[in-house]
Amino acid sequence: MRLSIMAALAASEQADFKFLKETIEVSDSLLSKHLLTLEEAGYVHVRKAFSGKRPRTWLSLTPQGRAAFDHYTEVLRRITGA
Repeated sequence: MRLSIMAALAASEQADFKFLKETIEVSDSLLSKHLLTLEEAGYVHVRKAFSGKRPRTWLSLTPQGRAAFDHYTEVLRRITGA
């Protein structure tokens, strides 16, 4: 689950919670739980704002999160010989 979140966020500057939820196909509560873990690890930045009168949550990788994801994918490439 966390790898899916990191991969989705690595593909863009930022994503809103609803988009991420629909992309990964998980419930609000499950996504929130994993995002909290990634935020506490310093990998994800969470920004809450309003769009008109509606609250929105924007998510992005921190520099530390992007570096960790890049390192992880590089290790996978070496393991698979790609």
